[in-house]
Amino acid sequence: MASSLVSPSSSVFFDKKDAGYSALYPPAASFQLSGPAASTKRASKKIVSVMAPHQSERKPSTTGAVKTGMTMTEKILARAAEKNQLSPGENVWVNVDVLMTHDVCGPGCIGIFKKEFGENAKVWDREKVVIIPDHYIFTADERANRNVNILRDFCNEQDIKYFYDIKDLGNFKANPDYKGVCHVALAQEGHCRPGEVLLGTDSHTCTAGAFGQFATGIGNTDAGFVLGAGKLLLKVPPTLRFVLDGEMPDYLLAKDLILQIIGEISVAGATYKSMEFVGSTVESLTMEERMTLCNMVIEAGGKNGVVPADSTTYKYLEDKTSVPYEPLYSDEKARYLSEYRFDISKLEPLVAKPHSPDNRALARECKDVKIDRVYIGSCTGGKTEDFMAAAKVFLASGKKVKVPTFLVPATQKVWMDIYALPVPGSGGKTCSQIFEEAGCDTPASPSCGACLGGPRDTYARMNEPQVCVSTTNRNFPGRMGHKEGQIYLASPYTAAASALTGFVTDPREFLQ
Repeated sequence: MASSLVSPSSSVFFDKKDAGYSALYPPAASFQLSGPAASTKRASKKIVSVMAPHQSERKPSTTGAVKTGMTMTEKILARAAEKNQLSPGENVWVNVDVLMTHDVCGPGCIGIFKKEFGENAKVWDREKVVIIPDHYIFTADERANRNVNILRDFCNEQDIKYFYDIKDLGNFKANPDYKGVCHVALAQEGHCRPGEVLLGTDSHTCTAGAFGQFATGIGNTDAGFVLGAGKLLLKVPPTLRFVLDGEMPDYLLAKDLILQIIGEISVAGATYKSMEFVGSTVESLTMEERMTLCNMVIEAGGKNGVVPADSTTYKYLEDKTSVPYEPLYSDEKARYLSEYRFDISKLEPLVAKPHSPDNRALARECKDVKIDRVYIGSCTGGKTEDFMAAAKVFLASGKKVKVPTFLVPATQKVWMDIYALPVPGSGGKTCSQIFEEAGCDTPASPSCGACLGGPRDTYARMNEPQVCVSTTNRNFPGRMGHKEGQIYLASPYTAAASALTGFVTDPREFLQ
């Protein structure tokens, strides 16, 4: 599979080109492969080292200051910093358009804000702060419940316009303001807009880059400062460009694409770099699939991920925001640290084996791995289209699941879609009907759920050392609860197929 994915210009099975910065960074051939991987083409090739960048002499311009091309990320930060030109490595004060926090980090941000700005200080803009309880919600844990109370008190005190509160934990539907997973709710509620700067106290804030904006996770101290000042000092990241071309096979989803990329560059391959996604495959993706793609750039160490805004973006936003926005695009002569090209038409369904998102393998290579459970949910794999994809596999099989299959919608809207939207080709059946016929657990209350473990009474938490196929984003030891649990990251297609067999399963067994 591997060697056919891209142009065979080198022994590495994707095409990586040095795309600029020649004075600052090593040539494209600086990746070194170990052992037989250097001479044979096989799927398990891994990058083991990257040569350190070297500094070459820069010749002075003969005509004074010359404006050079900028990437999309550089342009967005330049506009937010009120600068005409920015280059990677510069530190600039950036004006923030939206700050998001949730129940896990919110209390800490609030504490820092009050300590540094004063007990009676007001936030810089009550309409630019978005507070979304979503992590530890449906639990009897007193400290988790206290966190939501702290958010509520602060939002009442500050008259925060966008606080998506929950009071009745026994019935989420009794809370009309409650949304669910922050990264999906931000998009659904119209807080994601092209060209803007969105910061959040969660590493997967990078999901919003799907809208052509700069979105990244920050710490509580930074967020406490933004609450009071409305700006933050940021270092401009260099950009890696990922060109994904080729018609996407109907057994692949965006989760396969990002697992492929992380498998290539490793979990540290994009550390403090922007990851820009372009190409015909990316252009064909829906907004939710683009969100999946950008969601996991942090699993490659990325500062942010970004997809150029287009008609798909604008259509999604039509009924979600009335705030004017101005998209920005990379210049034709923008400088990229590196460029990677993939032929997606030749890609096969993938998984990330325990215990790292870059431990990539073909799903069919893991067919002998017996599993104990399947989990479909999270900001990565709990959107409406993710459940539609899973339902498609169950429908095609006509069989019942062989292991417990947990379904956790990301938001209240996704939950409603599961019960209301007909699945194409089903004769009008909804996802919920198909899931029930397949023997899945009843869709749970929308939240982050067991993606990050949580209190012991969290729904679907791994409290035993089991093997799980999951549509989530991380599979480190203890991530979903038990430290000896084993998590195989996969697309909703692969997760559903695996539920039907009780083993890690290539979805082509049911989709072709």
